[in-house]
Amino acid sequence: MPNPGETSARLPQASTIYRLIFLFIVVLSMWLAAVAPACGDETAASPDMDLDRTVALALEANITAQISIERTRAADAVVKSRRTEFLPTFSTQYGYTRFDEPVFALDPTLGVIQPQEQYKWVTSVTQPLFTGFALTNQYKLAQMGLDAARLNEALVRRDIVFEANLVYFLLLKAQKLKAVAEEAVAMLEAQTEVAVNYHEVGMTPLNDLLKTKVELANARQDLVAAQNGLEIARADFNLLLRRPIGTPVTPTDILDYAPLSRSFAECLETAEKDRVEVTVADLEIQIREKEVALAKKDYFPTVQVQGNYYKLGTDWQVDGGDGISDSSFWDVQAQARWDFWQWGKTGYGVAEKKSKLAEARLNRVELLDNIQREVKQAWLKADESEKNIVTVQSAIDQARESFRISEELFKEQMATSTDVLDARTQLSETMTRYYNALYDFQIAVAALDRAMGKPRIDIAEVQ
Repeated sequence: MPNPGETSARLPQASTIYRLIFLFIVVLSMWLAAVAPACGDETAASPDMDLDRTVALALEANITAQISIERTRAADAVVKSRRTEFLPTFSTQYGYTRFDEPVFALDPTLGVIQPQEQYKWVTSVTQPLFTGFALTNQYKLAQMGLDAARLNEALVRRDIVFEANLVYFLLLKAQKLKAVAEEAVAMLEAQTEVAVNYHEVGMTPLNDLLKTKVELANARQDLVAAQNGLEIARADFNLLLRRPIGTPVTPTDILDYAPLSRSFAECLETAEKDRVEVTVADLEIQIREKEVALAKKDYFPTVQVQGNYYKLGTDWQVDGGDGISDSSFWDVQAQARWDFWQWGKTGYGVAEKKSKLAEARLNRVELLDNIQREVKQAWLKADESEKNIVTVQSAIDQARESFRISEELFKEQMATSTDVLDARTQLSETMTRYYNALYDFQIAVAALDRAMGKPRIDIAEVQ
């Protein structure tokens, strides 16, 4: 029989071996959980969409952009239509008249002087000479309308550029947040397995195990929310490009960023100079001024010259007949018309247009105030996001180091699983804050460029 002393000496040694094997399995499990997300990244689909292509496809597919193009074409047609009003117009008319009875001359030898049936064909050419400046002002208004349509088209395209930037960076952020959530679940699943094993051998209390399971349940809920957020971001992306809502997309990641180098004063100066809305407001004032001038047209007479060529006949061929002494003749008429009294109608119309002119001038003042506020908000948001990036970048290294130390201490049984959980939570939260700050900065810069009237991707480059 073995010596009892020898048996008791071997038992502690076996227990130590088992503990070492168990710790090796735990460390291996945690290492595999840590490298799993990285391996998944290596096998991820290669990017199939970058920011430039996103903007180009959005501009091509957007319905509002297509509507603005059609409005520009319509405005151009109005200009061409107004131009024709300066030219002479040609018209013709054909008529038939039947009287109750023919009219005979008193002298029977002269016969019929007015036949019972008469056909008449008149060809006319009319040239306006003076319309109280109405034609000139209408033509200039049409030209301004075309300019306004073109400016509106540029505004629409600028907004689409911003929307493309917005959905692109929101999609990138959603992907990163989902990856962070997946990594947290993987680590907590490994930690839960360790906690179960430790609890079964009596190395950790039940409370640590329950905390780990609660954290795992919360992480899985966060993962579901992150997955749904990614699906929504992908749907918004596809809707902007007018593609099927479930179309897979892998955007090219943008982790680099250019620091904000412009002061608020510089941004505001650029906005007041380059914002298309200011040009539109100035054009609106000019349009209202022309409408005032157009409303005054009835203060003047209108003059036109008209030439007519007539053919008369007693049959449909308008080729003369009994009672028609001259079957064809012509005349030239100069016509002047002046509605000199309309009970103040013209004056009231002019007063209305002057009020709209004053309104347009006030709208421009209000627009400049709104631009200042918009630029201020965009600049502050960009500045805030940039500062957050710098702050969180340093915190990432600290959170990783804290997690590493907690793991090492846990391996040596100098820290509890709760310490590891806390470090893991801090790392996940720090990574989440980092990606939020990074992509929020990109969006804020795009918003600032839009507020200054300078889209990040030049509209002309993607046409």
